[in-house]
Amino acid sequence: MRPLAIRAHPIVLGVSLFLASELMFFAGLFAAYFDLRAGSAVWPPPGTHVNILEGTIGTVLLALSSGFAIGLTRALDRGGAAAGRPWLFAGIVSAVLFVALTVYGWSEETFGIGSSAYGSLYYTMTGFHLLHVIAGIVLLIALFFGLRAPAFVADHRAGAEGIMYYWHFVFAVWLGLYATLYLLR
Repeated sequence: MRPLAIRAHPIVLGVSLFLASELMFFAGLFAAYFDLRAGSAVWPPPGTHVNILEGTIGTVLLALSSGFAIGLTRALDRGGAAAGRPWLFAGIVSAVLFVALTVYGWSEETFGIGSSAYGSLYYTMTGFHLLHVIAGIVLLIALFFGLRAPAFVADHRAGAEGIMYYWHFVFAVWLGLYATLYLLR
């Protein structure tokens, strides 16, 4: 007799499909960026300088937050929701610091969303990413308070797993944005 195939929990499957659609959305933004970049003699336009140090610090903050999420997952694997709370709290703090740094960076930029095609894409790409980070923070906070509830740890913690998939996705998208907007210039 053949064993039955193991299927993903419906929540995890749903999050995975949602992330696939989000990947297509960001792929469209990257395609627009690289299409405009390829068609421009000078890219980015003169006077548009981004702060690479701020971008790097933001990358480290999101990397730490993603790493703390892995710590949470491992604590949950060992059956300790209480042991995972400090990991989750540290991840939330890192993410909030990323948001603060991004908003501060925007206030210091020498160009705006209407100054050029580069400015439009820069603020659109980083703005949509920031919205995803804020949504992720809300989910992480809900998970922080929900770790006591059986719903987050039942069914092999599918809710927590879905949130972690989303959070790691947000970090992966940032790596692409960081490379594109701060390093490739």
